Amino acid sequence: MTATTMSYARSSGQPRRFMFDTWVVGTVAALLLIGLIMVASASIGVSDHESGNPFFYFERQLLYVMMGLVAAFMAMTIPTSVWEKHSKVLLVGGFALLVLVLLPGIGHEVNGSRRWARLGIMNFQVSELARVMLLTYLSSYAVRRSEELSSSFQGFMKPVAVLGAAAILLLLEPDFGAATVLMATGLAILFLAGVRLHHLLVPVVGSVAAMAVLAVTSPYRLRRLVAFRNPWEDPFDSGFQLVQSLIAIGRGEWFGVGLGSSVQKLFYLPEAHTDFVFAVLAEEFGFLGVCVVIGLFAVLVSRALAISRRAADAGLQFQSYLAASIGIWLGLQAFVNIGVNMGLLPTKGLTLPLLSYGGSSMLVTLGVLGLLLRINHETQAADRPAAASREVCRV
Repeated sequence: MTATTMSYARSSGQPRRFMFDTWVVGTVAALLLIGLIMVASASIGVSDHESGNPFFYFERQLLYVMMGLVAAFMAMTIPTSVWEKHSKVLLVGGFALLVLVLLPGIGHEVNGSRRWARLGIMNFQVSELARVMLLTYLSSYAVRRSEELSSSFQGFMKPVAVLGAAAILLLLEPDFGAATVLMATGLAILFLAGVRLHHLLVPVVGSVAAMAVLAVTSPYRLRRLVAFRNPWEDPFDSGFQLVQSLIAIGRGEWFGVGLGSSVQKLFYLPEAHTDFVFAVLAEEFGFLGVCVVIGLFAVLVSRALAISRRAADAGLQFQSYLAASIGIWLGLQAFVNIGVNMGLLPTKGLTLPLLSYGGSSMLVTLGVLGLLLRINHETQAADRPAAASREVCRV
């Protein structure tokens, strides 16, 4: 029995080949392909106007995808134990990025927001990377302090304070959307870690109240909120972007007007290839195309949560929380972006993962998906010796 077990462990305990989740790989490949097509279509007019090259943004997006795939490969080669071991360093690094981008001369301002740092050929939005660092620390904290989290309100408020401090820095940029996604994802991970529901209600109610106060006390955010409630009241100013988005979605009807035939992308709909690429997709591919994209995101999120569950069953708790955070984050960001495009949520500057134009989002999103595949690989590797042991016991 012992010899059989050892033989199995040598041959199968640490598999030689990387084990992919084919659903994740296939879904990501489909979303990337749709994204490249839609960026090319949505940006063709503005690209030609700004650079004389109708495929300028498409070519840059293709470069970002290639760079993101390199980031994904690197993430797949790094054991998750390394991320867990250095989680505190990542926390410090995440806060350092959020502080540095606020400093004059380092942070680059675009449209009144200081969210970017210049990195060669691109402006990098540091909140994307900082979010990964903070969620990694939170996943590690949930493992190290699991008893304290589930039994003590003070133990629960410590990571909440970390999330709150990061959210304040994001609001100073300002980046209201990123702060919302970070807080919601972080609190969801703490809930999965066993935090009591009545403890969780305190920061949830506090966050909602704080965001409501920020919305009504800021003239800019208040205008967005009023425009969201009735964009047709001021269709040529505060409600312009949402009105154009709704027109695009309405024109798509069931099967769309056809690839490349969108009218709204021709200087009517602002940010057509970035935050509002979903509206162009709805116009060109209709309700059918909308259902396909939403279905692909649903599959991706469900696979991330399934990997999280398997990791928990295999005793890989840190990996489980991290996989769950990836799934919740991507699902929540996609939900917010689509909701904004359809007029269900107030306008926020959040991209649609894997589809919208943008180097920062593409690099980080593909990098964390590589990390998700690494978690899947380690989970399957951990499952094999257990399966072998059960088989040997039957013999």
